[in-house]
Formats: sequence, structure tokens, C-alpha cells
Amino acid sequence: MKRIYRKWSLLAGITVLAILTFGFQDDLFQIAKNLDVFSSVYKEVNINYVDDINSAKMIKTGVDAMLDGLDPYTEFVPESEIEDYKLHYVSTQYGGIGAGIFAREGKVYVSDVFEGFPAQKADIRAGDRLVKINNVDLTGKTNDQVSQLLKGSKGAGIKLLIRRGDAEAVEKNLIRDEIKQPNVTYYGMVGGNMGYIKLDKFLENSADEVTTALTNLKKNNPSGIILDLRSNGGGILQEAVKIVNLFVTKGVEVVSQKGKIKDKNFTYSTQNTPLEPNLPLVVLVNSRSASASEIVAGSLQDLDRAVIIGQRSYGKGLVQQTFNLPYNSLVKITIAKYYIPSGRCVQALDYTHRKDDGSVVKVADSLMHEFKTKGGRSVYDGGGVYPDIFIKQEHFANITQTLVSKLLIFDYATQFRNTHNAIGDVRTFHLSDGEYNDFIKFLGNKNYSYTTGTEKLITNLKTEATKEKQFTDIQAEYDALKAKLLASKKNDLQQNKEEIKQVLENEIASRYFYEKGRYETNFKYDKELAQAVKTMTDKSQVASILNGDGNYKVIGKPQLAMISKKVEDKENNSDE
Repeated sequence: MKRIYRKWSLLAGITVLAILTFGFQDDLFQIAKNLDVFSSVYKEVNINYVDDINSAKMIKTGVDAMLDGLDPYTEFVPESEIEDYKLHYVSTQYGGIGAGIFAREGKVYVSDVFEGFPAQKADIRAGDRLVKINNVDLTGKTNDQVSQLLKGSKGAGIKLLIRRGDAEAVEKNLIRDEIKQPNVTYYGMVGGNMGYIKLDKFLENSADEVTTALTNLKKNNPSGIILDLRSNGGGILQEAVKIVNLFVTKGVEVVSQKGKIKDKNFTYSTQNTPLEPNLPLVVLVNSRSASASEIVAGSLQDLDRAVIIGQRSYGKGLVQQTFNLPYNSLVKITIAKYYIPSGRCVQALDYTHRKDDGSVVKVADSLMHEFKTKGGRSVYDGGGVYPDIFIKQEHFANITQTLVSKLLIFDYATQFRNTHNAIGDVRTFHLSDGEYNDFIKFLGNKNYSYTTGTEKLITNLKTEATKEKQFTDIQAEYDALKAKLLASKKNDLQQNKEEIKQVLENEIASRYFYEKGRYETNFKYDKELAQAVKTMTDKSQVASILNGDGNYKVIGKPQLAMISKKVEDKENNSDE
């Protein structure tokens, strides 16, 4: 009987091996077949197409189309784009003058100046026009072209011709320096004796920068720490683990990544003694906090170490790895999903199961699964990190957005800086009513037309009524409504005065105190920051939340967490 069993077992094993071998060979055949078809199409088009073609561009388009059906994070990077890729995803260093630029009506202007670098030391200001670089006229040049002219090796000289307002152009000779964009863009003490750290990205050395910030803040004996990850799109996973370790004891699992290749499955745990394991901790997040930001916020929530405040985070639970390709190119591929300590994955979109039209939808709330934090609080997968204290996010009015996008806020701040030598303490800086009226006068001959949501609705009403041949019957009421709406719209500058002043103050402050000025002038408006201070001041509330008694509260409606940089909403902005 045993002999018969062994015989059948052997036959079954041979059959399975044959099936697997056939499947493997068939897969290899399909790969070889499709590559042959691809290369043959490329060859025939290259030889026979009626016009000359850009071979590199055509291949890049083909590869991009192939990867487009996967997810937005799997991408091909050709040799020509490697340096930009490293700057945005790996390192924050490059050689330049320390200024941002943007193109406008065929001319190039300075958008931002970074404190402590050559441009600021040479008194180059936001709003200045770059006329020439090393005698090269910049009229009509693209951002990329100007960027290449500004960049160079550390220590190399560069000659700029600058025009400020209507004054004569001035020549400035600078020495390029290594420009290092920090991951921690601000840290300092805020109300309630709380330490505040703004982490913008998780690139190289981000954990070291947070360590430095935390070490310096601890010298002030803070009552708590606020880690601001709002609009932080993430970066290097290992940096996120190190940052969690600053607040969590050694030997605790922070995140694990799991994919189809077992060799690429890893679990990351804290390795060091924490720098601050006891102080109350709040993490601020919003809908643009993603990836590594969600690892930090989500794991600190799962471990009941921090209170999370803000809006639901983006929901990116995917891990990418880069692979080198021939000719100095590379491909970045999603290799796994990550899971935080409770066992949940925060990924909100299922790219594998797309609709027939190729669209991707978020995981429905009804399909989310419940998990438990270390202390037994309920948390959920499939939709980012949901804060313990949820604050609805307000959006600026159409008039405010229009004034920003049309650079009228930017232009007025330029004019203000050129006519005011100082503004005093940035944390208490306020535009007076008289100065706001000056701004309104400044807008007198400017075009800032915009369409409100109500205007769109009544326009649609007219369109539909005309189609149904009913417009004549309602035209009198329509015209009266439109007239009232126009009259109301004329008052928008007064009705939205406070938020417009907020944006103006933020922009003006940056002209005197740079990035630091943006943060400090906005502290007085930041309701999410105020809620963080209030929460940590009330130790009983912190304990209640971390014990599971205060999950998912709604605390009012704040202003936007941080006012965007004035050119963030414009196209063609870059940092040099």
C-alpha cells in the first residue's frame, strides 16, 4: 500500500513540476513575443514614418503608457531626468544662488529668496526681475532654461542683471553655493510653552533634522511637542521609522512591508533609546499628508503615543523601490504595501481593480476593516489616517484665490516691501485698515475677474431654460437676480477682508523674514495649531483620547492650515 502511495505521490509531483515548468516557459514566451512585437513596431516606424521622429521621446511615451495602467508611483526615469529625480525624491542639495523663479509674460521674476544663501546676501528680493544671466538675455526663456543657467558647481561665479520695479537694472556678481533645502523648514516655541516642528518632507537626513530641532526645543523645557506633517507628501520610509523612534521606546515594531517577493518583505522596528518618550505629543495632518507622513502619524496613533489632529490623510500605503536600467536610467516600481502596528494598511485606492473605463475609486467606508491600537482604540484601514480630533478644512473664497493666482497679492507685497523698511515683530504683524484700503486702491486698474459658484448656477439655468424655450418667461427674474449678484460681488473685497488680510500679511512677512516669517505670522490664524496647544494643555483630554474615550471628535472649522506659498498655485515655479 505504501509503495502504491509513493508511486502516485511521485507521479503527482512530476505532474505539478511539469505544469509549473510549462507555465514558466509559457510566461517567458509571452515576454519574448511581446518584446519582439514592440521592437519591431519601433523599428518600422523609425525607418518608414514620413517625418523625422524623436526616438528617445517615442520610447519614453511608450514606456510611460505601459506603466500608466499600474499606479502613479511606478515610473520610468530617463537619463536626462535623473538629476531632477534625485533632487525631488532623494536629496535636497544642489548648486545655485538660493532663489525661486517663475516666468510671466515672457519675463523671469524671483518668486522666493532663501535666507542665508547668495541671493539673500546680495539683497536680491522676491519680485525682482532677472534680465540677464552671464550676459544671456532671459526674455522668452522657459523656467528649465533659466534653471540650468542659474545652477552650477559650488564656488563658481555668476553675473546677474537685476531690475527692481521701474529703477535702472543693476548688475550683481554672486558666488554659487551648495543649496540645501531643509526637511525641517521651521521649529520653535509656540503658545502654551509648546515646542513646534514643521517637517516638509522625508528625504535624506530628515530624521537628523528632527532630532536637532527636538534637542534644541527641549532646552526650553516645553510642556508638549507638536509635529506638523500637513501637506508632507512623504519620502524615505527608513527616515519615518527613525522619527517615530524619537518618541517610542527601543524594540517596537513601527511598520512592515509585504509584497509578492518574500525577499523584499521587511519589518522595521525602533533601534535606539528614544529622545523624548514622555512629553505629550500631537501630530498635525491633512489630506495632503501621505506615505511616510502616514507611517509616522499612523504608527504613533496605533501605539497610543500621540494625538492626531486635522483631516483624514491622503491614503498612500504603497512602497516603491528603484532599479537601475541601462544608459543611466532607472525605473521606480511599487513592490509592496506597508502595514502599521495595528496591522492596517492606509492605502485608499485600489489600482489593481480598476473600473472598465480605467478609473480608480476610493475604498468605501462600508468596506473598511476595524483594527485596534495598543490600548484597544478602534482604527480603520483603507482610507488614510483618520485623526483623533477631526477639524473641517475651510477653503478661501473665490476672490481670495483669484487674487493669489493672478499674482496681485504677490505684486502688492513687492510694492509694500519696496516702500516699507520694516514691519516690526512678525508674530504680531497686522495690516491696518488704512493699509488694506491702500491694497484696494492698488487693485483699482487691475483685472481680477472671476466666476462665483452662484454665477455658474444661474448661467446653467439660462442655458437649460433656453433649451426648453422657457427663458423668455423667466428673463425678468433672471436679470434681477444677476444684477443683485453683481452688486453683492462688488462687496467681496470687504466681505472677505479678514482672510485676504491674512494672505497679504503672510506674503508681506516673507519679504522681511523669509520662510520663518510665513510660519510665525500665520500662527495667530492657525486654528489647528491652536487646537493642538489647547489639547495638550488639558492633560485629562489627552488621557481620554489615548484611552479610547475621545475618538473622532469634530472641533469647529479652521482656516487653511498653512497659507500656500504665493506661487505654489501658479504653474512654472521652481527653486534654484
